[in-house]
Amino acid sequence: MKQDIHIRKAVKTDIDCIGKLYEDICDYLEKHKNYSGWKKDIYPVRSDAEKALMEDALYVARVKGKTAGTIILRHEPEEGYQNGSWLTEDDYRHIYVIYTLAVHPDFLKCGVGTELLAFAEQTARKEGCVSIRLDVVKGNIPAERLYQRCGYQLTGTVSLGYEEYGLPWFHLYEKIL
Repeated sequence: MKQDIHIRKAVKTDIDCIGKLYEDICDYLEKHKNYSGWKKDIYPVRSDAEKALMEDALYVARVKGKTAGTIILRHEPEEGYQNGSWLTEDDYRHIYVIYTLAVHPDFLKCGVGTELLAFAEQTARKEGCVSIRLDVVKGNIPAERLYQRCGYQLTGTVSLGYEEYGLPWFHLYEKIL
């Protein structure tokens, strides 16, 4: 069901709702197949949103006055990205990296994830970026299908140093703009 989705930069008053969204997602994942490996009170947490807000990198998707999703866009890679092979040069001034794309369980399969990715692409194009990169834990089939459907290409598999959380391998994706 297509919703009227509004995406904008997050502001300080969004943090409580985004923190609650992260908690709701982790609660949902505890009861369902946890493809992402996200865990309550570990990742994602409110402080991740607060840090992204301070960096001016946090965006929020709203549907009918409710927080439906969020995304973080940064010009800096995960440390393990240096071990990946990419489609474009590694000049992160012209590359966005997507972090913590999250959709509230009440809004799954409503197009929020697709709209957040489209918004990220529009934002990147406006800034003259050449591509967008992201990583997804190997085996997160729903996320990988979304990224592939939106034109992201699998470029490799690397460790990002999260073995202690049971997340040894991540697939790297890139979309050339």
